[in-house]
Amino acid sequence: MSANPFLDPAFHIRWSELAPEQVAPAIEAALEQAKGAVDAIAARDLGALTYANTFLALETATDALHLAWAKVTHLQSVADSPALRDAHNAMLPGVSAFSASIPLNAGLWIRLKAVAATVEARALTGIHRRFLDETVADFQQAGADLPAAARTRLEAIQTELAQITQKYSENVLDATNAWQLVVTEEARLAGLPAHAKAAARRGAEAKGLAGWRFTLHMPSVEPFMTYLADEALRRELWTASAAIGATAPQDNAPLIGRILTLRAEKAAVLNKAHFADLVLERRMAKTGARALAFMEDMEARAKGAFTRECQELEEFKAQQTGGEAARLAPWELLYWSEKLRQSRYDFDEEILRPYFPMDRVIAGLFELAGRVFGLRVVERGAHEVETWHPEVKFYDVRDGRGRHVGSFYADWYPRESKRGGAWMNYLITGGPRADGSRVPHLGLMCGNMTPPSEGKPALLKHREVETVFHEFGHLLHHLLGEVEIKSLNGVNVAWDFVELPSQIMENWAWERESLDLFARHHETGAAIPEEIFLKLTAAKNFRSACGTMRQVALAKMDLLMHMRTAEFAGEADVEGKARAAVANCLAPTEPAAPTVVKKFTHIFSDPVGYAAGYYSYKWAEVLDADAFTRFKREGIFNARVGAEFIETILSQGNATDPAELFRRFMGRDPDLQALLVRCGLAA
Repeated sequence: MSANPFLDPAFHIRWSELAPEQVAPAIEAALEQAKGAVDAIAARDLGALTYANTFLALETATDALHLAWAKVTHLQSVADSPALRDAHNAMLPGVSAFSASIPLNAGLWIRLKAVAATVEARALTGIHRRFLDETVADFQQAGADLPAAARTRLEAIQTELAQITQKYSENVLDATNAWQLVVTEEARLAGLPAHAKAAARRGAEAKGLAGWRFTLHMPSVEPFMTYLADEALRRELWTASAAIGATAPQDNAPLIGRILTLRAEKAAVLNKAHFADLVLERRMAKTGARALAFMEDMEARAKGAFTRECQELEEFKAQQTGGEAARLAPWELLYWSEKLRQSRYDFDEEILRPYFPMDRVIAGLFELAGRVFGLRVVERGAHEVETWHPEVKFYDVRDGRGRHVGSFYADWYPRESKRGGAWMNYLITGGPRADGSRVPHLGLMCGNMTPPSEGKPALLKHREVETVFHEFGHLLHHLLGEVEIKSLNGVNVAWDFVELPSQIMENWAWERESLDLFARHHETGAAIPEEIFLKLTAAKNFRSACGTMRQVALAKMDLLMHMRTAEFAGEADVEGKARAAVANCLAPTEPAAPTVVKKFTHIFSDPVGYAAGYYSYKWAEVLDADAFTRFKREGIFNARVGAEFIETILSQGNATDPAELFRRFMGRDPDLQALLVRCGLAA
């Protein structure tokens, strides 16, 4: 066991001992070790090179650094503090520069190329052939064949991108946390669901305030904007939310221009027309143009229904208020959409909350994992396994053979020290070893769900249930990986394929049979009444064209900024330019709502992240809707189909081209029709 807990490779992490002052010594030591290991490969005698002492040695050279840095970055996302942030940011340039330097190391590349040309390399098969090919492609794509000056410039670009994308992310978090709205007159909260009101009361009490406190975190924003009758308050909160990342001292506008410029320069140095082509070269879409054409096709298919849905909402509000049909204000959209849905389907999503207590949702999810995938998930107590916060749970996962395939943490509720959204990540990659043994994987799921309140359990919205299922799908992709090469395991796949395992899991949140496993009233234990279930499914595609167009707008904005960067990066008003680029996809409002460009963390909070890749969500929806037709046809709890899904998709990681993996499961290429039918955009 290492004296520094960040360097300790133990499976059970000593979270209570991970202190900010230990970050620098841990990362410095890990960097030194990793550099030494890489330099040793790069200096090997050219006459004594083998696949094992080059490619496989490189695969393990950075293990200690990855392990330590994963703990640092994870803690920063769930337990941020000034000291931890400073420690992280002090080490970030060095880690980024080192990572960028590996494929640009001339001595290393000479040796890898030499081995790749040998008889030994040509004889490789299976995962080792894939690893060699992927590594060579990684190096080439990163600029290994470039002249020395160009390689040096690429390293500098990567380092600067790491720093400014981190700053972008911090600005969004800080701006989100900096704002609050305290309401002291209870009458002004008319329409707000009881759970949201109780949460706001607790939030105020925690800050020593009277009344009800609202924030810009999603569990606070969503019910507020959807149900609160007081339009002035809705406008106030919407205005604050729209300003995230857009006002000093957290204005992201200058960072966006610089990020886009650096990415475009990186693509140019690597002889690509633009950053989208660079990023997508080895993903399923292959080019920015193909990804954009895919999204424009979705736009064309949804356009008629989208226009109709927007008009319907304007007419409904006019009918309800006795006025003339006119553009809604952006702070009215969710409110009047919910009114229209309730009117049309006599269905209020809030009526479902009592049937979705978090503990039952989790238990049902695990039961489903048992029936479909043959897994057994067992919680470990806090006295057995440390976590980073008292609310965090820890679980072991065993397969049908009783093997401990992996473990994971689950952290579901919002905190000010925790970033927004929901995500899956991993801390340790295990998998099979050359000697036939297997090391368990260690992953995590995080979210910002509706928390428990005053004697009541956490009662989730149906959408939150979908999110839990989604992240669990990502987790299974990691935990069930059977790939000997760690860097090809689990979620380390093309980003337009990575959402297939997560999004397919959401389908079970809509099936009566699976809902009956866990959707029980938290007080009576009763299942969801058939009448309510029918209303839920009837309302499923309510304004689905608007939902589709929102995704199209985000994906097109992302692609266009990375394909036509000069039009955006040099623009003082990047918001205006971004809005104009996707105006046809945005719900018409008065005043016009800003885009999310200044708080679009998916594409701007990481050197690459989802940049030029946001289309992946829709792309993977095509895959998941199509793949789920097998379960619908052969049985949603069909263990044989589940086993095939593990064998062909979940266990394979990046062992094979993703298009081939999909064909192995479905016996053919993807069919768009299944998604159009599921969304109500085709019969």
